[in-house]
Amino acid sequence: MSDSLIHPIYYLIVRREGRTWHFSMGTPFYNPLNLPVAATMEDRLYCYHLTPAKVIIELFRINGGKPGYYLANLRKKSYYFCGENHSDIRQTLQQLGIGRPDPMG
Repeated sequence: MSDSLIHPIYYLIVRREGRTWHFSMGTPFYNPLNLPVAATMEDRLYCYHLTPAKVIIELFRINGGKPGYYLANLRKKSYYFCGENHSDIRQTLQQLGIGRPDPMG
């Protein structure tokens, strides 16, 4: 199984490790309209009227900032705790209707 995840650009994967939050921007692989993509995390969040601090506050509210992986839907300003393993992100995305189980696995 691959560690790569495919998700809409308005989703943000965040990992909490110790006392630090790590934001993962990812890389767009399909942009049929050739729309500009934000170069920095701050630019990307700004497009949705957010800041890193606002996102971190909302993620912390979910379960007190427990270590693990989180998803932020920047468009709807919805936040989810996925779990402690990278594979938990895929499961959460599927629960949200994004992606499907690997038919070859």
